[in-house]
Amino acid sequence: MEYVYAALLLHKQKKEINEANVASVIKASGAEVNEAQVKALVAALADVNIEEAIKAAPVAVAAAPAAAPAAGGKEEKKEVEPPSAKTEEQAMEGLSALFG
Repeated sequence: MEYVYAALLLHKQKKEINEANVASVIKASGAEVNEAQVKALVAALADVNIEEAIKAAPVAVAAAPAAAPAAGGKEEKKEVEPPSAKTEEQAMEGLSALFG
């Protein structure tokens, strides 16, 4: 994973993504450089438009805070129901199947 991060860092800094630069970033992070992984990454990214790949990547969205009500509007509150005992029981059955 650190190799991909190194490539993204180089891209962000508008530096060429080549073997020497990727290896330098990995070394600077304190990790040990695996030359085969560096070569594979650089070869895999040779024909990739990183900017387009970033735009096309799915983004995990964190739970957003509730939106503020409109001026003069009423704020509606929805109650969150606790998980039912049946659901917890089913989850435990599923876990027991994992461990025999």
